[in-house]
Amino acid sequence: MTYQAEDIYVLEGLEPVRKRPAMYIGSTGPGGLHHLVFEAVDNSVDEALAGFCTFIEVELTSEGAIRVTDNGRGIPIETHPQTKKSALETVMTMLHAGGKFGSKSYRVSGGLHGVGISVVNALSLTMRAEVKRHGKLYVQEYKLGAPQGPVKETGEAKGTGTTVIFKPDNTIFDTVAFSAKTILTHLRRQAYLTPKVHIRVLDNRLEEARPSVHNFYFEGGAHTYLQTLTRGHETDHANEFFISQTKDEMVVEAGFQYVNDSEGTQLSFANNIVTPQGGTHLTGFRAALTRVCNAYADEKGFFSKEDEHFSPEDQQEGLIALVSVKLSDPQFEGQTKEKLGNRSARGTVEAVVGEALAEFFKRHPEDAGAIIRKLLLVQKARKKAQAVKQTILRKGALAGLRLPGKLTDCFSRNPEESELFIVEGNSAGGSAKMARDPKFQAILPLRGKILNVEKARLAKMLSSVEIQAIIIALGTAISEEFDLSRLRYHKTIIMADADSDGAHIETLLLTLFFRHFQPLIEKGYLYLAQPPLYRISKGKKVAHAFNDEERDEIMKTQFAGEQKVDIQRYKGLGEMNPKQLWDTTMDPETRILKQVIIEDAVAADRMFDILLGDEVKTRRKFIQAHSRQVINLDI
Repeated sequence: MTYQAEDIYVLEGLEPVRKRPAMYIGSTGPGGLHHLVFEAVDNSVDEALAGFCTFIEVELTSEGAIRVTDNGRGIPIETHPQTKKSALETVMTMLHAGGKFGSKSYRVSGGLHGVGISVVNALSLTMRAEVKRHGKLYVQEYKLGAPQGPVKETGEAKGTGTTVIFKPDNTIFDTVAFSAKTILTHLRRQAYLTPKVHIRVLDNRLEEARPSVHNFYFEGGAHTYLQTLTRGHETDHANEFFISQTKDEMVVEAGFQYVNDSEGTQLSFANNIVTPQGGTHLTGFRAALTRVCNAYADEKGFFSKEDEHFSPEDQQEGLIALVSVKLSDPQFEGQTKEKLGNRSARGTVEAVVGEALAEFFKRHPEDAGAIIRKLLLVQKARKKAQAVKQTILRKGALAGLRLPGKLTDCFSRNPEESELFIVEGNSAGGSAKMARDPKFQAILPLRGKILNVEKARLAKMLSSVEIQAIIIALGTAISEEFDLSRLRYHKTIIMADADSDGAHIETLLLTLFFRHFQPLIEKGYLYLAQPPLYRISKGKKVAHAFNDEERDEIMKTQFAGEQKVDIQRYKGLGEMNPKQLWDTTMDPETRILKQVIIEDAVAADRMFDILLGDEVKTRRKFIQAHSRQVINLDI
């Protein structure tokens, strides 16, 4: 095989984006699809952060497109001195082109890489840009990222601003169906972080004459966001801490409140871009919190001779915190901007938060005392749990030396092709064992419902035989010893009955995975099996339905006019014989699996708190509010 100069490929313009889209937007799944929307909106938000935009509108059109409009300055349309093309065309069709690389147009922006809107263009079947500047309306259209002509002046226009309409390329994305919930969640957050900017969302895909309209506008900004996050929780201290200050040309907004909960939530942002993996700004906040709490406890004599200083781990339980920075040159790690890397951010945030928190403790000694006492209790509980856990580990319960006897393992030792079905009940487990393909499918039957880990500490959880079996079967260990590289299966499939009892089992297992195996979910390794609810047959003609509506549709279309059609409602997986279970639920060629993803970690955290936590009043309100949505309830 030759390797010559002509074998070196040079991808020009937007070709690299279409060739390797995941490099620019993370994936071609739903996450990547919605990343297009967020990149387009980021341009408008940047105009707002610069002080030139007060209104942003996002419309989901009936044609499957997205329209983003703002009343900012409008993208320049004059000829660019380097490219000799319109500045609008340059921004829309060239990577690393935009007004955010210099310091004149944008002191603060969400973009480091400068690829945002051009990537959206590259991955869209069509795009149209409309710019209002100098009292005129200018338009340019594109197909697959390529301009379909020069920028044209089409008439008079009042005011200034930019409108971008794009339709994602359905040959690139797994789905081009936008989730209104995902978009609303993101834009609500943007409205919190961009105070006094009106954001409107229109959903025109619905059949009703009027579109679904949502308006967001918050005067209080990040402080209001923090108060929203803590709403409904019982708190350990009356006043939440919050500081907003500019230091070293960086705007720092940070706050927290401790709540009576075993879990916590820490959100971080850089120039309104959510950083789910944190970064230097969050590290600086944590360092300041640890240092000031230890100093205060020392000064006021809270520590006994036996006590140790608080560790960052001691301060995570029940901590709801928000850290937002705005800086002129954000250095993100990764194209999708999941982690902030600016070294200066750590020092600036630590200095601002440290000074303000020390003053807060002086002004609110009762709150300070409540926080320190909570941390002391958490520290003692952690030490006790650690001791119990080490005792359990020394006994070899989780040593991973021997797989649980109830596990029927697969022959393959390649995690990439191996699947683990977690099945409730001996009957269903027996059918699954006979139905499976032993080469790559393993079966782990569980006995009854597992422990509710939302209410249980780690030591109690580790004493559960069923949870031990799951941990050992997965092979990753847990807590500090967790190691995703040791995962034995790249598909873990929860397979429960298609009824309310099965839904409860799924919820308990999802809670376990969310709280203790979250990296497994983030990698896309967790799934829910979708067993059918009905078997519809006459003679050799067989169909399966997953709900009542689908059953009725099948009867109308596939069995129209048929007499004596047999409709069997499965009461559980154990009712299916092995062949039926294989054909409907386990065969990779015919089955339906739901991949478990985390769209919004904060919302997921709150939902598990409501459904399985200690807040009875909140759970009652949730059930009352959603009871009308329950169509079929197994009693």
